[in-house]
Amino acid sequence: MIGIEKLLSEISSEAAQILQRSLEERDLTEEEVTWLFSVTGAEFLALLIAADHLRREKVGDVVTYVVNRNINFTNVCIKRCSFCAFSRTHRSQEGYYLPEEEIIRRAREAERYGATEVCIQAGLPPDMEGDLYLRLCRAIKEALPQIHIHAFSPEEVLYGVQCSGMSIKEYLTELQASGIGSLPGTSAEILDDELRNRISPGRINTAQWIEVITTAHSLGIPTTATIMYGHLETGRHCARHLLLLRNLQRRTGGFTEFVPLSFVPWEAPLYRDGLVKGVRAGASGMEVLKMHAVSRLVLNRDIPNLQVSWVKEGMKLSQACLAAGANDLGGTLINESISTAAGASYGQMVRPSDLRRCIRDAGRTPVERSTLYKTLRRFDDPNGDAPEPLDRLTEEDATRFGSYHHLTRLNEFRFHRREKRDRTGLLT
Repeated sequence: MIGIEKLLSEISSEAAQILQRSLEERDLTEEEVTWLFSVTGAEFLALLIAADHLRREKVGDVVTYVVNRNINFTNVCIKRCSFCAFSRTHRSQEGYYLPEEEIIRRAREAERYGATEVCIQAGLPPDMEGDLYLRLCRAIKEALPQIHIHAFSPEEVLYGVQCSGMSIKEYLTELQASGIGSLPGTSAEILDDELRNRISPGRINTAQWIEVITTAHSLGIPTTATIMYGHLETGRHCARHLLLLRNLQRRTGGFTEFVPLSFVPWEAPLYRDGLVKGVRAGASGMEVLKMHAVSRLVLNRDIPNLQVSWVKEGMKLSQACLAAGANDLGGTLINESISTAAGASYGQMVRPSDLRRCIRDAGRTPVERSTLYKTLRRFDDPNGDAPEPLDRLTEEDATRFGSYHHLTRLNEFRFHRREKRDRTGLLT
């Protein structure tokens, strides 16, 4: 603590007071959090060091990861969110839809390669059957009883509610009975309706996101929490978002982790087509580090697990975030498609051995976890690591999983072929 005290003595009194309050785990105000998002120079370095200190005190020197597979079963969506480069209309030649048997095949393959989780998210297909999500969960659980199903954002849950005619509580209860283990807290973006209406008009609003999340927590269904930044938001928007999550967690206790997600602009219509004036080209490296550090200061006591998204930031910047408050590297993400479609260039999968190398190079100890942060394996000895199924894959072998762009070109999964089959019972 001596080093931190010396550092605090060398920065402005305002910064020193705020950081000292956070080190004492006292609640920061909206004004204080907003101010932290503006720091530069020595105060920025002090912020990172304070966040790293709190991380070490709260969760120690382990860094966790999960072996999982993403199954984005369709990219066809009734909504056209301007920040999303993944979705297509039902008439698009790139629209695809994976049938149930293909989803099960991918889940089985993931388990054979060591995955303990499948993450299922997709577009909102037109005329969706109200029980589709329930059927998918039941089918996966019947085929793979031990796999954890992490599936369906609040936006998807609300769509299921609308298509089924159930209430939110009824629908989540049915999902739980069908085998769902947790929900991703995506579709949060920035929890400010004025800003949401600029970047994604017609999307789920703040109150609806909160209602789905709090109802899930009341039923014992845990969720993650996220933020999307690097577009139009200000430091105050981010501060309010973090404080809202802190207060929700104190009410419900259902968040397993917080995941900052920086905006990937390159293929997003919001940026590519200039749909909204003033949109930035994503977050800078300094902003990424700052977001993770401020999140640690605000949420440390209530949501101790802070995940960095390697698919958004790449392994090098993700590694730097481990020194700025983060303690989790997410998952192997076999077949991650949504960020890839937006132009993220860091791949659709990372091997467990690569995650462990990244963690060790940062001076920390790798731990494979479950979705709900139960320790599955701890890797104290780097010389004792045995190759795992995913580690044995060559680059050529890895192509068997297929990329998002490959999937959009496969005739067998064309969405319009599914529509024809559904109408006639036959595929002609």
